[in-house]
Amino acid sequence: MLILAPAEQSPGREPRELVNWDGDAIPFFGLDVDGWRPGTLRAMDDAAFGFPIRQLSKLPPGQYRVQAFLNRYETFRMGDGRVLKLPPDKGEGQQWRDKPGNVYSKPVTLRWNGSAWSTANGAPPPRLSLSEQIPPVAAFKETPWVKYVRIRSERLSKFWGRDMHLAAFVTLPAGFNDHPSARYPLAIYHGHFPARPSTWRESPPDPDLAPEYSKRFKLEGYNRLQQQLEWELFQAWTGKGFPRMLLVEIQHPTPFYDDSYGVNSANNGPYGDAIQYELIPEIEKRFRGIGEGWARVVFGGSTGGWIAMAVQMFYPDDYNGAWVACPDPIDFRHYMTVNIYEDKNAYYMPNRFKRTPRPAHRNSLGHIDTTIEENNLWEYALGTKGRSGDQWDVWESVYSPIGDDGYPRRIWDRLTGEIDPVTAAYWRENYDLGHILRRDWARLGPKLRGKLRIYAGDMDNYYLNNAVYVVEEFLRNAEPAADAVIDYGDRDEHCWNGDHTRPNAESRLRYAQMVLPWAAERMLMTAPKGADLRSWRY
Repeated sequence: MLILAPAEQSPGREPRELVNWDGDAIPFFGLDVDGWRPGTLRAMDDAAFGFPIRQLSKLPPGQYRVQAFLNRYETFRMGDGRVLKLPPDKGEGQQWRDKPGNVYSKPVTLRWNGSAWSTANGAPPPRLSLSEQIPPVAAFKETPWVKYVRIRSERLSKFWGRDMHLAAFVTLPAGFNDHPSARYPLAIYHGHFPARPSTWRESPPDPDLAPEYSKRFKLEGYNRLQQQLEWELFQAWTGKGFPRMLLVEIQHPTPFYDDSYGVNSANNGPYGDAIQYELIPEIEKRFRGIGEGWARVVFGGSTGGWIAMAVQMFYPDDYNGAWVACPDPIDFRHYMTVNIYEDKNAYYMPNRFKRTPRPAHRNSLGHIDTTIEENNLWEYALGTKGRSGDQWDVWESVYSPIGDDGYPRRIWDRLTGEIDPVTAAYWRENYDLGHILRRDWARLGPKLRGKLRIYAGDMDNYYLNNAVYVVEEFLRNAEPAADAVIDYGDRDEHCWNGDHTRPNAESRLRYAQMVLPWAAERMLMTAPKGADLRSWRY
């Protein structure tokens, strides 16, 4: 990958940190290489696929900070005989910028005159050497409150043809060691890869705050807010009256993304069963979990929202409720702004005489900063065959059948946007949650009654509220009754989750404070006769 940051743009950060699809997008160019040996050269020319500029020769003249980067793939000899080349997770959560073992060059400032490169003083440009290597991730240090569980999964190892692991952070309830006979319910928080327990800290906010959260969310002071709310959770967790449960946050990255979406799939393998029947029983065994479906809830937002709803539906007897915030598309008639069943093209709205691009991201006022096509071409420049490690590719890795080349089958052509109806039909029957609810309600309805709580901002940045609307329409009128809760935040963006008292940035950090009291109340109301409702309530 060759990355080119305009010299004046964020001079204190390396070009690799600036690669994005939004209004601050910088040019970069990707090329597949195979068997590249140390000491040999590779040239980047117009054969490399670029974003947002397709060809390197079309780059506008100017001064750029230039950096080369190599995302290293490994050969996977799959259990079914396929041979794939993919970037394995190295403990960083499938982030190419931070993946241990990936190599890159030191940035250099060069001038491009429209046909040739030179240094600022006119000398020929130096060769870029991949001299820097990302170090291993430091091991997590357990605390008296948070424990780390890591297991080898037999199911996943068989599928991938190599040892594959699952892990989780388990936050122990107050009084865990003082009540050795107590057994505890389980609250599972799903989301993107956690390098540490989310929204949790055991000391007051640090006055010398790192700026990464403010940069990521473009919100001044977000890092201070993050630490303050993490500290609030710790104070609530250790105080009187807070529900005593095991809070679990799972690490389940795949070679395609930072999490597996928590379900079984043709390309990722049996992650749903591995989590449900290998990891969760091990956690409940080690930490005195009750180990029954009435005593488990699942929650999360965005990716985690989709996972929470999916595992509640796919394992309906194993969970007693799902708090589903700002979920990824739960009905593919509204796959963001695409109807994969009726639309012919994902990138442009149908019209004989004009081409109107489909939007992909907006703010609360409806202002758009990227389109479906731009998002997909950005990923294509990051990695071919679904290997970008980003959003559209991971959806294909979860929802699609295996393609003829052994990689996930495309839902649409990446260059043209033409939708494949065969793939769409497969998605519908296997992972379209709205369709599955309607199709299987006679069986699922009695098992899901009162278990679904779905929240979305009605100005979700990714248009995810549109899919919620059509699922709501079914759940409101379902027979037998769903008794589902569906709520919307007026003019709220991604990820609003039902807390009317706080803005989005605060709301998304308060899941545990909202979910666990509701979970405890529901468990007390629905537990079977003879269930343990006393040992964990102290």
